[in-house]
Amino acid sequence: MLVWAIIAVVAGAMAITLAIRMHHWSAGTTRLKGAVIIRDDDTRKELPIADVAVTASDGATSATTPSNASGYFDLPFKGGIWPGQTVTLSFRHPDYEPLDIKLQSSLRLSAKQLWVIRMVPTHEHSGAGLSKPPVVVSNIRVRYTVNSQTEVNIGSAVKTFQVVNQANVPCVRGSPCSPDGSWKASAGSESLDAGAGNEFRNVRASCIAGPCPFTRIDTSGFVNGGRNISVSVSDWSDTATFLLEAEVLHTAISSNVRESYPVVFGRTLSFTLPATEEGVSLEADVDGTHMVFPLGPELFLSWATCAASTNGEEEKTAVYRCELKPGFRF
Repeated sequence: MLVWAIIAVVAGAMAITLAIRMHHWSAGTTRLKGAVIIRDDDTRKELPIADVAVTASDGATSATTPSNASGYFDLPFKGGIWPGQTVTLSFRHPDYEPLDIKLQSSLRLSAKQLWVIRMVPTHEHSGAGLSKPPVVVSNIRVRYTVNSQTEVNIGSAVKTFQVVNQANVPCVRGSPCSPDGSWKASAGSESLDAGAGNEFRNVRASCIAGPCPFTRIDTSGFVNGGRNISVSVSDWSDTATFLLEAEVLHTAISSNVRESYPVVFGRTLSFTLPATEEGVSLEADVDGTHMVFPLGPELFLSWATCAASTNGEEEKTAVYRCELKPGFRF
């Protein structure tokens, strides 16, 4: 009886341990992150590959995600992961040889890795073995437009006005008075409108005639400039004359056409542009004929397949990569 009791205790402990391990391995979602690039002995030619179908499968559960323009993939894989279980990580693209990676029970550890996957171009995609000579693409230039906001000084505005008052008149309760409350004061104001699309800058207001030491100017109505400005004044002596003036600036959008040259590695050209670029096109000599190829929103070229991405947290740079289609060479 004692032996059977010991066996029962040991079996119970083993069951509890197995349950804990099963729970430990089966929890939640595993994320596999990495980048897909072209396999090449020259690291400068290991360019990103977009639209690669990245799939993880254990036979019962599978998940697929495409790589983006920079080759990056983030694949969430749901399902239990048990010791000894095999998960297949596969990479598929019509222009590259298929690639499969077998992951054993170390999938949790694999999730911490940054996977760098190198794929080999297919024979057809590389352009080799064609029956006729490839079309030569040369003298490539990138043209684009950058819009910028500019301010042009179109003149100035000047206005004079008076505040009528009489000196040495005692202040009456309820009327405007001098700062010390002794003398009757008069208040005045003036305003200016710069017009649509214009703004006032460097606004100045001053007393130019009369007993100016006994006046006060309120600048709160024009300190920040803008289309509409105003000035308020007070005078507790004789009549005084004031001057309001400012510079008028017009805001306009100007477009500048710029050019740059792409960098060619193997069968791929790359170039970067400001994120504010517009109207991107490529100029090139195709078999000796000079032609202009607008990329458009679909990034379409008859002789290359292009993709674009952005760099930086604030996405200040647009990165373009164009890979030659079969039948063409640089």
